[in-house]
Amino acid sequence: MSFLVKHLGVADYESTYQAMRDFTQQRDSETPDEIWILEHPPVFTLGLAGDPGNLHSPSSQIPMVQVDRGGEITYHGPGQIVIYLLLDLRRLGIFVKELVSRIEQALIDTLADFDISAERLPGAPGIYVAQNVSTLVEYQGAKIAALGLKVSKGCSYHGLALNVSTDLAAFARIHPCGYEGLRTVDMQSLGIKDNIDIISQTLLGHLQKQLISS
Repeated sequence: MSFLVKHLGVADYESTYQAMRDFTQQRDSETPDEIWILEHPPVFTLGLAGDPGNLHSPSSQIPMVQVDRGGEITYHGPGQIVIYLLLDLRRLGIFVKELVSRIEQALIDTLADFDISAERLPGAPGIYVAQNVSTLVEYQGAKIAALGLKVSKGCSYHGLALNVSTDLAAFARIHPCGYEGLRTVDMQSLGIKDNIDIISQTLLGHLQKQLISS
């Protein structure tokens, strides 16, 4: 099993979002799965269940876009790895809950490669700095990666975002994922200085490993 991997650089959010929807609507059972790796200019996105009030401090410099993924409000911007997974779940033989679990594990394994202990939290989508890391007390429980998916005709799109060297001040303008007071962190704040491309390749490898294990 193989995936067509596309490195899109810095890409406008709305045009990329429309391209994902078009790809999913036009694909058929023979269409290869694709993985898009990119960064976005600053943008807030609001999921189907989102409350616009969770953007409590709007910015004239950062637009908000209503989208059809699951989840609440989040921020995308430079220094954040965004990966969109355009997958035929029927062909992979997995359901959405299993896909989410595998994405989470790929993120946890990636962070472990850079000596960051991370974990899932029950009832709180995303990946968080582990709360038992005594040397990182101020960042314990902070969110470092977000997930949001949409499934149409048995195929997924949207995906995940990992904070590498992100503008954390932008997250202070929202209640991330609808949780007031939820802290966010990036890998740079945790002492990781590796190039974002190296981290992207590490994450891509773990994602492919998790997906190929279907």
